[in-house]
Amino acid sequence: MNGALVKVLCLRNDIILKQTFPLLRFKTSGENPKCSAGGIVLSTSRYYKTKPTHGIGRYKHLVKVLEPKKKKAKVEVRPINLGTDYEYGVLNIHLTAYDMALTENYAQYVHNLCNHLSIKVEESYAMPTKTMEVLRLQDQGNKMFLDSVLTTHERVVQISGLSATFAEIFLEIIQSNLPEGVKLSVKEHSEEDFKGRFKARPELEELIAKLN
Repeated sequence: MNGALVKVLCLRNDIILKQTFPLLRFKTSGENPKCSAGGIVLSTSRYYKTKPTHGIGRYKHLVKVLEPKKKKAKVEVRPINLGTDYEYGVLNIHLTAYDMALTENYAQYVHNLCNHLSIKVEESYAMPTKTMEVLRLQDQGNKMFLDSVLTTHERVVQISGLSATFAEIFLEIIQSNLPEGVKLSVKEHSEEDFKGRFKARPELEELIAKLN
């Protein structure tokens, strides 16, 4: 039994020596060694280091270049067109109501009507919402108490180039289709109307006045 075990150990040592001898020979000669395991030859040299990658892994050319954000320019008053003897200049159609949905829908109707009748619409915008508190006097005593809060919504459709002969017909069409609860007014555009689009900031105005 001991003799058989000694033979197996001797064979194993011979196999290990046969496998390590070529590796030592390659190291001494300066060549790239190769390892063999189970009859498969494995190369330890890394050839990919000397070869170009041809752009593998590069993705920057696929990413869309984002343009830098532009600073918002200060809103300035545009020159107002005063019109001629036969044609109106810039007109503002003001629509006011307590119901926001009703005001918005009728403003869309007026805008679409102007497009259908080939009347140029400069712009359509909303004015700042106004709130009004309704106070009620008690039956007995002089003390007032809050009864309700009314919110007024306003939309403006700005048009230009309306002929004097067609203006009366156009206003009659708008008035005949005016829904209940909506107030209509038409007037020429002015610089005050432009400033009225923006909410007042008294604190900022006070600071600017102090700096000046």
